[in-house]
Amino acid sequence: MGKALLAGTFLIALAAGVQAQQWPTWRGPAASGVSTEKGLPVRWSDQENVAWKAPLRGLGISSPIVWNNLVFVTSQVGSGVARSGPRLVQGSDPLNAGERPLGAGPTEGDGNVTFLLTAFDRATGRKTWEHELKAEGALNPVHEKHNLASPSPATDGERVYVWFGTGQIAAIDTAGKLVWRKHLGKEYMPFEINWGHASSPVVYKDMLVLACYHDKASYLLALDSKTGALRWKADAGSGVTSYSTPLVVETGGRAEIVVNSSIGVSGHDAATGARLWHFEEANRFPIPMALHHDGVVYLSRGYRSSPFMAIRPGGKGDISTSHVVWKVASGAPYISSLVHYDGLIYMVGDVGVLTVVDAKTGERVFQERIGGVYSASPIAADGKVYLVSEDGETIVISAGRTPSVLSRNKLAARQLASPAVAGGRLFIRSDDVLYAIGK
Repeated sequence: MGKALLAGTFLIALAAGVQAQQWPTWRGPAASGVSTEKGLPVRWSDQENVAWKAPLRGLGISSPIVWNNLVFVTSQVGSGVARSGPRLVQGSDPLNAGERPLGAGPTEGDGNVTFLLTAFDRATGRKTWEHELKAEGALNPVHEKHNLASPSPATDGERVYVWFGTGQIAAIDTAGKLVWRKHLGKEYMPFEINWGHASSPVVYKDMLVLACYHDKASYLLALDSKTGALRWKADAGSGVTSYSTPLVVETGGRAEIVVNSSIGVSGHDAATGARLWHFEEANRFPIPMALHHDGVVYLSRGYRSSPFMAIRPGGKGDISTSHVVWKVASGAPYISSLVHYDGLIYMVGDVGVLTVVDAKTGERVFQERIGGVYSASPIAADGKVYLVSEDGETIVISAGRTPSVLSRNKLAARQLASPAVAGGRLFIRSDDVLYAIGK
């Protein structure tokens, strides 16, 4: 093999290896919850197989992200306005089942709220830097299980983008320096939605895509990721709400933004925000995020015994009879999203029912009660699926049409955030601690 070809092969391999280390959004590199890494940990506890754990100065349920040697997580210091709301557990004691409010946690001053982006060294857990952003304007009420730091950060490798429930959004470089910031709640309309804003920012090429679907104003927004300047704003109509994070799909020579909202599922032109297609179906609490695999979009709608479906993107107008591959009327989780892995879709219900369906047909191939209460979305890697329960237990199952439980791993933690995968480790965030699981 010639030196040039050998060097080129090495660089390709190196690039592939580096890429495998990244987890730039809350659902990973392809926004699907799937990692290509091998040799991930299967067993751990508070005393076993924890590489490090780092205390967080604030509280939150946003998921960690990883880029190169840094792990980023957002949180809130100080108390906002929380109120009790719907529970996932029905017909029994939610506290005994592991479902409980966000912890009391640290405060600063009397009612003052500060948002944090904290960067940790991936290898050691040492805090590298922390950026503070003072909350501005009204602190809108949220469900007691989360706070105003629920949206997960996202990165393009140059800047980390953070978004909070007041409407404040900022870009911070990987050294912790502020690049730009905006307050969408002041610039457009206050972020008022029944249980608090939860949608995370989405990076697509040189844009940030933001779903601002709230009670008083509903719109899809694109900002220049380098400067924060407005690219476009597309109004969705009064009263259209969503807690879901949008998904960008490239299909047929165009990019579409898939949105799960209270009036249905829709696809929007990524260049303008204009609605291209729609599937109408009312939903009180649209929370889960869609995923894309081999030309098909899979998603559950959210709320109790949620419908779930498969859609081919690239449609026009009402696609209910033209682009819906299959649809199942009920059975998906209230909050957590689906994961597609090796031709199967995995989902775990709110009160611990694991369901596996065939991705081509939507036909159920397996269902069994395994226990737990789930807000975090499952992840899949290395022939396994990881199910993170609110009570601190992560159940690892073997992937396949007849999955089996490989391990039950308990931490003394409340886990609502979806884990990240990088460098052979799982990164699990509790209310106030970040764990690195693995050797």
